[in-house]
Order: sequence, then structure tokens, then C-alpha cells
Amino acid sequence: MGKRALLLINRHSRKGEKSLPLAVEYFYSHDLELIIKPVKHPDELGIVVREYQHQIDFVIVGGGDGTLNAIVDSLVATNLPLGILPLGTANDLARTLNIPLTMKEACDVIGKGKLKSIDLGRVNGKYFFNVASMGLSVDITEKLSRGMKRRWGILAYGITALQVISSTRRFRATIKVDGEVFNVKTIQIAIGNGLYYGGGMAIAEDAAIDDQRLDLYSIELKHWWQIFPLIWGLPKGHHHQLDWVRSIEGKEIEIYTHKSYNINTDGEITTITPAKFKVIPHALNVFVP
Repeated sequence: MGKRALLLINRHSRKGEKSLPLAVEYFYSHDLELIIKPVKHPDELGIVVREYQHQIDFVIVGGGDGTLNAIVDSLVATNLPLGILPLGTANDLARTLNIPLTMKEACDVIGKGKLKSIDLGRVNGKYFFNVASMGLSVDITEKLSRGMKRRWGILAYGITALQVISSTRRFRATIKVDGEVFNVKTIQIAIGNGLYYGGGMAIAEDAAIDDQRLDLYSIELKHWWQIFPLIWGLPKGHHHQLDWVRSIEGKEIEIYTHKSYNINTDGEITTITPAKFKVIPHALNVFVP
């Protein structure tokens, strides 16, 4: 390729520490020149990208969805393409883009140089790849520890969900989708840009990361037993078939609540309600198979 890339690996990610030497070896075999910059905290990622933006052709990020979420705003600002090394627990963006989860194959995808233009979601000025949500998912995020993710992998999400669901309470919200208004009482609202979130669950059966729309669902269950068919339907995106799950799609979404609720984007708590969401078509170029 004869190009120069900034390589950033989150060494705190599930497989990050062991992956750097392998990644360097594979990329050198693709005739790729690397700038390797150690980053101690995700907040520093955007600063590093802006610092080196005029010296590089693209950015390679090794980590999970949270690491990618931390860098997405700087990628949009600098208009640099993204290469992904899926080293996290869920790796939902990699799944959405069919990027292999093994190191050599993921490096080969970047080395071959095929780019795809993808959409991004944006909430209150913050970009996201996969999903933004509030309610139950935030409770899970706040309780889910790094140690549990390292120990149990994707199973950590299910274990934590079972721990918090009994204490989760419904909240009232007003949802506006492309001008249409819905008043709901819900335990979770999720707005997806891509296909997968939460370790491989589908936001909607036919969702895609380049369909120029957002997919919303609101879980409005009234009885505890309704959680069981929900658990069955969520992984494949079949939850829209349940009477107590509201599913809507649109380009612009607003959510208002009586008190402020935290919102997580790609698994990281980044903003609060009231919230304005928008799909940004063709916002970023990413290396894909």
C-alpha cells in the first residue's frame, strides 16, 4: 500500500495488551508505515488523531465499541478513514461490517484497502456508530465492570441484565419521530444506527449501517413475565412482533423526559435527556472485507 497510518490500541481492552506486536508484524507485511502512539485514556484518542491528521492517510483503532465511540468525533472532524481491529468484548461495529474477529484476518481487511461509506447517528452533538439508549441499558452499563467483561466476555451483559432488571422501573417519555409524537411509559428506549449492539443483538431485523435511517424501539412491558419472550426476540431483532415493544424508524428523533436520564452511546454514558437524534448519511469511510 505504501501508506502511513496512525495505530492506536486500547491496551485495557479485552485482548489489547497481547495484540500490538501481532498487529505491527501483519501491517508491515502489507508495506504499511505506522505511527504508533501510546494512549493512557480514551479521552486522549481524539487529541492524538488531530495532532497527527496531516501526517497520515488513515487511522487504525484496536479496541472495543467504547474505544471506537471515543474516537469517532475526531475522525469526522478530520475526514480520516478508519481501520478496525476488534479487540473488545462485544465488537458490535465489527459484526455489523462483517470484519473478522481474529487479528490476522482483521489486519488483512485493512491491508487490502477496500473502503465503505457508512452512516453515523448523532445525539446532542455526539456521534455514535451502533446504538444510543436510556433506561435499562444504562443501568447495565453502570453496573458492568471491566473485570466482569474480561472474565465472562459477552456473557457479562446477560449476567448483569439479570441482576438489574428486577429493580428497573418504568419512566415516562415523549418521543417525536419526524414530527409524529408518542407518549410512552417504558423501561428502555434504544435508537440504532447500525445493526448490532449489546454483544450481537439486532436493533431491527432489516437494519443496516448505510440505510440512512434510525431504528427506535421502546420496551413498554407491564408484567414481569413479558421479559421472557423479549429475551427470546431481542437477539435476532424480532422484538417488534411483541405488542409491548414499540418500533419506529425515522431520520430525526427527539426524546423528552420529566427529569434528566443518562444516555449511553455504543456502551459509554455520554449525554442526557432531553435529546435530539439525527442520522448523518455517508459520514465516515471504513475498511471492510
